[in-house]
Amino acid sequence: MTRYMNQCTCFILPKDVLERLAGDKKLDAALRKAARDSALISDAIRGLRLKNAELTGIAQSVGAHLVELAASPDVAVYNSKNTQNLPGSLVAKPNTSKDNTAKRCFTETTSVAKFYKSVFGRNSIDNAGMTLLSSIHYGSRYNNAMWNGSQMIYGDGDGQLFTDFTGGNDVIGHELTHGVTQHTLQLGYSGDAGGLNESMSDCFGSMFRQWEAGQDVTKADWLIGANIIGPAAAARGYKCLRNMANPADKSALAAQPVLYSQITPGMDPHYSSGPPNLAFATASLTLGGKSWERVGQIWYAALTTSGANPNMTIPQFAARTRQIAAQMYAQQADVGAAVDAGWKKIGL
Repeated sequence: MTRYMNQCTCFILPKDVLERLAGDKKLDAALRKAARDSALISDAIRGLRLKNAELTGIAQSVGAHLVELAASPDVAVYNSKNTQNLPGSLVAKPNTSKDNTAKRCFTETTSVAKFYKSVFGRNSIDNAGMTLLSSIHYGSRYNNAMWNGSQMIYGDGDGQLFTDFTGGNDVIGHELTHGVTQHTLQLGYSGDAGGLNESMSDCFGSMFRQWEAGQDVTKADWLIGANIIGPAAAARGYKCLRNMANPADKSALAAQPVLYSQITPGMDPHYSSGPPNLAFATASLTLGGKSWERVGQIWYAALTTSGANPNMTIPQFAARTRQIAAQMYAQQADVGAAVDAGWKKIGL
């Protein structure tokens, strides 16, 4: 099925950031090796993600997704014990585990499920109660977290450039949202669709972080990955992976373009997600209040109500959100105006 020919990396860290760190001779050799090894391992996982996404598309085309598996999802945590074995050994009682990573993974994954259920009425990432399976302690000093098409994988980080990837609740929300996208729009991973794919995960990951903290849009920092930045990266002036409210922020490890016109052919989706991220943040800040209460509802409807559209462009998504805002909030002109302001901010 041609819709899946664009391989979805679905990692929180873009490959070029790891390669850049691996080639930085100012860094300790062990840190450079950890970054290089992480990039290689991440490359090897891509094929698995592609096959799982293809299977999801086939299952939906034959209606196999219409059966509800459970009224609410189970949350299972496995320990890879610093190997690359998946899923690893089952952690029997992760909610009371003495392993802080296991406990945190269980708690935050459960919270993501609660977020999607209570805010959007969604039952797990497939809306049918599928089990949320995670593997922690993956690899040796592995610098990444990912959705591989059927489960979550978290590295411990090298302790200097990056810390334990379960430490970022927005990271967990981001990666699980790749699963939601896989079961809804089924966005590809190149061109505009790739940028939208990553942007959906940043938007919902940020909303989840704000929701957990009970923050309104003015209290939120709009940063992605701030809690996994290690001391060596922080010492170099980096404070996050991306900044949704200021994509060009030089203190972000992966600074992004701001305008839609600045997206170039072949751009990594972790960068082309910058303009739609800014559109969402601007719409939310313009409207005020809680990001998930109105603007988030519009983005969710745009993600989930039109069926699979693997080649959707960013202008098409913008038009869809404008249309939904007018329909959902016909008596609240300020909502449509805020969404319009968000897209105009990036030139659309």
